[in-house]
Amino acid sequence: MPFTETFNEFYSTVQSSLADGTFAKLTMAKTIGNTDLKNIYVRPILLEGDLQLELKYKHQEEELVEIHSIIATRDLLKTYLNNPFFSALLFTTEMDLVYKLNKKRAVSITQKAPSFAHASPVILDYLAGK
Repeated sequence: MPFTETFNEFYSTVQSSLADGTFAKLTMAKTIGNTDLKNIYVRPILLEGDLQLELKYKHQEEELVEIHSIIATRDLLKTYLNNPFFSALLFTTEMDLVYKLNKKRAVSITQKAPSFAHASPVILDYLAGK
């Protein structure tokens, strides 16, 4: 299965964690070689009462921030898979989910114990206001 399809499956867990209030953060990481873009950090924000995602692009010299819908974020992050990122890490209060591409572009998705005890306060505020 192509890595873009498996990423859609991974991202469905991201969407579930946003909906059930367990989302802590999402990070795109693991580049090969010396790239200008080092990480993408994703966190939820409320924009006029609507849940959106803020993408912070961490470059060697600067940081850029963009705001996108949940679905648009999925499509955007897919474009960064395999170039330059080889992993995405979803942190929730229930688990850490690691999506990795190896050198042969084979995908592995592993679940680990949670690193975060608390969900993003924005998610909790959003769900409390519903």
